Amino acid sequence: MNTFSPARVRLALLALALGGFGIGLTEFVAMGLLPNLAADLLPNVWAVSHERANGQAGWLVSAYALGVVVGAPTIAALAARFPRKQLLLACLAVFALGTVASATLPTFGLILVARFVAALPHGAYFGIAALVAASLMGQGKRGRGVALVLSGLTIANVIGVPAITFLGQQAGWRIAYLAVASIFVLTFVAVLLVVPFQHGDPEATMRRELKAFQRPQVWLTLLVGALGFGGFFAVYTYVSPVATTVTGLDVGLVPFVLAVAGVGMTIGNFAGGRAADHHVLGTLFVCFGIFAVALTGLALTAQLPAGLFFFVFLVSGAASALSPAIQTRLMDVAGDSQALAAAINHSALNVGNSLGAYFGGVTIAAGFGYLSPTWVGLLLCVPGVGLALASALLQRRSARSTGSERVEGVRLDEDAVLDSTLA
Repeated sequence: MNTFSPARVRLALLALALGGFGIGLTEFVAMGLLPNLAADLLPNVWAVSHERANGQAGWLVSAYALGVVVGAPTIAALAARFPRKQLLLACLAVFALGTVASATLPTFGLILVARFVAALPHGAYFGIAALVAASLMGQGKRGRGVALVLSGLTIANVIGVPAITFLGQQAGWRIAYLAVASIFVLTFVAVLLVVPFQHGDPEATMRRELKAFQRPQVWLTLLVGALGFGGFFAVYTYVSPVATTVTGLDVGLVPFVLAVAGVGMTIGNFAGGRAADHHVLGTLFVCFGIFAVALTGLALTAQLPAGLFFFVFLVSGAASALSPAIQTRLMDVAGDSQALAAAINHSALNVGNSLGAYFGGVTIAAGFGYLSPTWVGLLLCVPGVGLALASALLQRRSARSTGSERVEGVRLDEDAVLDSTLA
């Protein structure tokens, strides 16, 4: 149990949450500024076709997502032995340098590389910060500490991304990225000053963590998450040109569309977490159902401002509600590889981010219009539901074969799961 004063604990948690805020900004700022990025970095393509340029600029989102996919499991498996504060500082340094590079490099190709590098510590930061927060809060309050760290990402989508989008529209997208980099520098200083030293896990080994990948249920859950968030990012990546071109809104209203999406994410995250406490698989099925309805509604009514705002809110809420359910499911099925389970959740979701942004861009560049990614998202829902059903059937078959409710790799005592994860 820690011996730090309540004030020190609050400051440490706020410092960790500030890092989550910065991550939310660097991950999502490209969506609101996509036309600005496309026009500046791809002028020749922009001159021929705005749609094609926007579709190609969406690769910046894919590059970031791929960086998360690569970095999350790698850093989690390799660095679990190292002191946590030093790991956090290293992650923040990479974030800052990668975001500065994104703002200053001259060509589209180099910025693609910078976005990939900037994303590498994404999953590791959240995993380590959650462990530090849980330790600081102590028994009985650890979940609240983890929630506070994640609240930085949520708040970023409600106020930070719209604000950075407005800044980028007024002062240029490069200034917007420099502003995001300054958040990481500020977080680095805050973590250095107020987060206490904590040892790593001396018994952690890559071999122990990687055993999670031997479990079919882990793979099924990862694929469900990838497909669900793939559908979301197929839409969210191109929400700015949808708002201005399809709905006909003034560019100054794009930040408000992003804010509505952020509110949907916030509400969906809390609702999905509460529902997952009662029935994880049931939550996945319900969320996919709402998600499919919302995507269809957006495709059919986005020409109207009311349709755009309402269904962007619903799409964002349904997709965000999937995240805590998928995270809980991964912890249930990962056995002793709990640290890796927390990290690979971010990998799975960002595989979806990358695929959704890419395939959405492909359909736009092919001339199917800015609403075509909503149909891409709907198509991704179908195999997502199918894989969730396969996971449920596999769990039922395993339970019947063992004659109990405990199946291989599944811990049904969720308090034990949380304890082992945050120990």
